[in-house]
Amino acid sequence: MKTVRVELDQRSYDIHVGPSVLADAGRLMRPVLKAPRVIVVADARVATLHGAALAAALSEAGIAHATVDVPPGEGSKDFAHLERLIEQLLERRLERATTLVALGGGVVGDLVGFAAAIALRGVDYVQVPTTLLAQVDSSVGGKTAINTRHGKNLVGSFHQPRLVLADTGVLGTLPRREMLAGYAEVVKYGVIGDAGFFAWLERYGAAVTGGDADALGHAVTTSCRAKARVVAADEREAGLRETLNFGHTFGHALEAEAGYGDALLHGEAVAFGMVLATRLSVERGLCPEGDLARVRAHLAAAGLPTRFADLPQFRWNAPRLMQHMAHDKKVQDQRIRFVLTRGIGTAFTSSDVPPAAVAAMLETAIAERAVPA
Repeated sequence: MKTVRVELDQRSYDIHVGPSVLADAGRLMRPVLKAPRVIVVADARVATLHGAALAAALSEAGIAHATVDVPPGEGSKDFAHLERLIEQLLERRLERATTLVALGGGVVGDLVGFAAAIALRGVDYVQVPTTLLAQVDSSVGGKTAINTRHGKNLVGSFHQPRLVLADTGVLGTLPRREMLAGYAEVVKYGVIGDAGFFAWLERYGAAVTGGDADALGHAVTTSCRAKARVVAADEREAGLRETLNFGHTFGHALEAEAGYGDALLHGEAVAFGMVLATRLSVERGLCPEGDLARVRAHLAAAGLPTRFADLPQFRWNAPRLMQHMAHDKKVQDQRIRFVLTRGIGTAFTSSDVPPAAVAAMLETAIAERAVPA
């Protein structure tokens, strides 16, 4: 087991990464609990796979526990499911000393984190992410949110967990498509800030997505360290942390147009979003064309979408995508802020991209049904 520390003064916490962390969850969790009682909120599918193991670990550590199940899928991240969850927590006698435990992927982690932020004016929670995407990204950093009809993650709060337990062993039960979707977020860390890590992924990425224990452990730990450094420097996304949204402005627009369903997973949308962000950087004269070729080639080799032809066959059009991006959280003074790159390993945020240039790029990409290197 490896441990990564997120340094936030009084709210600092550990991320434990390893292949058998779940079996040790009770022992690891006990020191951070205000009282030996938790309520586990689990993705219903994940509960059938890993709920018993977590319950056994909690019982072994003398931690009383109740469970609430949440329907799987992005549809659970809305006001209706948030209200239902809060009512279920209160029915189970939630107290301020009770800690919530999020067992599942990014949807459950975001929903539970937001519920923890607002229930009884704030209770503690622990993240137990069971997808690669959640282990390397959404479980770390305290960004919690739900979706609305206006866009993704537009209602939420910054509420840090007390602990993150990333068991890489449970990823063996993850469907291949979900594993690849999570891998997109791993690649992101190389593109935005670590050219050496990106080169390592070019060599060992297939081992990571294939479930090789050593490669997977290195990828998750490296990703968590990268995110921990950014969060420690910019917890509330005032500047540097915005670079973690590389590919997400485009990706969220693609997700919104696809209806936030299984037709297009978040990580798939982010993968293509990174290609579009890199292409925009090239067209603005900021990034070498060779780096676009490397990003696209690596994502394509991993089995992730890199062109519109790889996406579900909706009626993609630039004006609709631009409308979705206008609701992005980074919009300032009605100007869309894009995370761009000067090359693999360097990312920055800019408000100086003319909307017409973005729309023209999208029109071209849609028309050619490909994003050429």
